[in-house]
Amino acid sequence: MFVFRQVKTEDFEALLSLAKHLGSAGNIPSDPDKLREQIERSAKSFKKPSSRRADNLYMFILEDYFRKIIVGSSLIFAKHGTRQSPHTYLEILNKTHRDPSTNIEVQHRLLRFEFDTDGPTEIGGLILHPDYRSSVAGLGAQLSYARFIYMGMFPDRFEENVIAELLPPFNEQGSSELWEAFGKRFTGLSYKEADHLSRTNKDFIKNLFPREDIYTCLFNQKAQDEIGQTNRQTAAAKVLLEKIGFSFLNAVDPFDGGPHYGSRVSEVTVVKRMEAVGIDTKTLDYGGNRVLLGFMAQGAFHCLLVHVKWVENGSKIMVSEDVLRLVTELSYDESSVVISPLL
Repeated sequence: MFVFRQVKTEDFEALLSLAKHLGSAGNIPSDPDKLREQIERSAKSFKKPSSRRADNLYMFILEDYFRKIIVGSSLIFAKHGTRQSPHTYLEILNKTHRDPSTNIEVQHRLLRFEFDTDGPTEIGGLILHPDYRSSVAGLGAQLSYARFIYMGMFPDRFEENVIAELLPPFNEQGSSELWEAFGKRFTGLSYKEADHLSRTNKDFIKNLFPREDIYTCLFNQKAQDEIGQTNRQTAAAKVLLEKIGFSFLNAVDPFDGGPHYGSRVSEVTVVKRMEAVGIDTKTLDYGGNRVLLGFMAQGAFHCLLVHVKWVENGSKIMVSEDVLRLVTELSYDESSVVISPLL
């Protein structure tokens, strides 16, 4: 059985091993000091969130519970975009040029640099060990969607809007075609240099990027084609998000052209369909509907992917004997249980 839960300090070694195995994918650092700092920051956020939302980071892991193996991780950044560190993006615009004398009409796609100093909540950092990606059904969905159960249970900790910045295709050198055609020409930096610098200093983006609209027809065809596209590994994450109400925001990353998807938190299907329930002592033998089952246990958030059936009065659910044994072993808070149907 796989348990999605908030990270603990004792998860450090297992997470470091996972991050190194996956090449530090998706905001999970493979540097020991940075990872330890991220785990500590997350622990503080869960225990007592800062009044300054941008300081709060919520890190979750997916654990093969009985084997005690961490197989995946995902994150929530409570706020992405402040005066000190704005959320930057390129807005995609369409413009038509017409010449009445020749009856020629040309459609153009433009990019406009924008930044937001009062940004949304952001989800990211979703990683799943390759050995578990196809061997066990639903783990990717559990890693992605269970975050929204937490957001639905604690809405005051997050912004009204949530975004996901998805990764685009990269060339063999690890750079982006858009960066080579656009960003590099205005900064003089390689993609890796700019990406590294942006983690501590975003002023150079505002100061060096053009404020004028940029016609994408001036780029080479490959750079044009990859604007707003995802790579093969990220395509599955995009589909999962679209299923719960995320849509393309007509915005892309200013460095690599990766698409930004988003929604109002209250409109995310997982959140909209959440409801509080009780767990009956009768157990489920077979069948039932697949749901995300969220609950607090000893002050910590947990979420399972399980099958349930409603009991006759409609206020409680039945779960399997294994699930009932597990939540009891975890000392779950009976008043905290919520479910949301898995699409």
